Amino acid sequence: MATATAAGAKAGKEFVFEWEGKDKNGKLVRGEMRAGGEAMVSASLRRQGILVQKVRKRRTSGGSSIKQRDIAIFTRQLATMMRAGVPLLQSFDIVARGSTNPRVTKLLTDIRSDVETGTSLAASFRKHPLHFDALYCNLVEAGEAAGILETLLDRLAVYQEKTLEIKSKIKSALIYPVAVLVVAFVVVAVIMIFVIPAFKEVFSSFGADLPAPTLVVMAISEVFVAYWWLIFGSIGFGTYFFFQTWKRSERMQKTMDRLLLKVPIFGDLVNKSAVARWTRTLSTMFAAGVPLVEALDSVGGASGNAVYAEATEQIQKDITTGTALTTAMQTSGIFPTMVLQMAAIGEESGSLDHMLGKAAEFYENEVDEAVKGLSSLLEPIIIVVLGTIIGGIVVSMYLPIFKLGQVV
Repeated sequence: MATATAAGAKAGKEFVFEWEGKDKNGKLVRGEMRAGGEAMVSASLRRQGILVQKVRKRRTSGGSSIKQRDIAIFTRQLATMMRAGVPLLQSFDIVARGSTNPRVTKLLTDIRSDVETGTSLAASFRKHPLHFDALYCNLVEAGEAAGILETLLDRLAVYQEKTLEIKSKIKSALIYPVAVLVVAFVVVAVIMIFVIPAFKEVFSSFGADLPAPTLVVMAISEVFVAYWWLIFGSIGFGTYFFFQTWKRSERMQKTMDRLLLKVPIFGDLVNKSAVARWTRTLSTMFAAGVPLVEALDSVGGASGNAVYAEATEQIQKDITTGTALTTAMQTSGIFPTMVLQMAAIGEESGSLDHMLGKAAEFYENEVDEAVKGLSSLLEPIIIVVLGTIIGGIVVSMYLPIFKLGQVV
């Protein structure tokens, strides 16, 4: 046991332990400590004059996965505490202790341990690329080099909050119609499988020719009854396969990103969102003092659209050959006139970051207005479509009854 503990300490691997004991006055005290094992915690506490009663390792297993929102909250908290003059290591302690997600706590504990051993904060973040992208690490590195880490952390927090806000608005615009369509399909399937066959048994006793709409609905019902497992299985598997391919295939991503920009109504929303994120990212990077060519490395991916990522690569190549940013953006042919004019004014006045920030704010507001307009437009369209489908089925089933009533 002691050998294992010593080996763990020698390897530099530390854990968080929660302890309980009594101080010199007999008062019950509790706390937390990082160490390589329980023996090290007990020894350290005894040196402080604390009679140890209980030591246990904090459980870091379980918890939900670390999301972008968790990183944004951490960045905002860290920036706020550093602005208040709280030392970096202590700031990490406070944030880690306050997190309700064990995985976030473990991540921050690992980063703190690296920083405590002399590793730079940016280098510590780079060890976790799944949670801290190149843009994040580059800005932190620039802040450490210039001695303005708290300022750049604050800008990073603003950037992440704005990006999450845009994503949230787009999701809210898409979830509603998708949810309604799914519910509508389930309702229609239930009607076709359980309700229509009951009508069919009634109509079979009429001994008369049924109207064409009724025959069509009954034929569709027979297909649903006979092949419901195939229909639901095909839709489920097809949806899963489509999204997995979209997620894993670069070619599929590029194709879908191009199509999304051309889709009526939704395309304009996706385009404005990509422009907002592109300008916001470049503004944040440039304001941090990152050279333009290096800043463009992170901008394309942050836009969230392959079309803008490819255009950014070409813009970067053009700039390295001496072309002005505005000219390179204009050549790409995907940026709105307003963004080009703002970039041109920024280049001429030496305030490119400020002008791009203004452009980002404008398009973020445009996304907000587009989401509101989209919601207002989709509601009546969905009601009309659902009313037509459900109403058509109901009328088709009652047509033979109406016809029978006329004969009688």
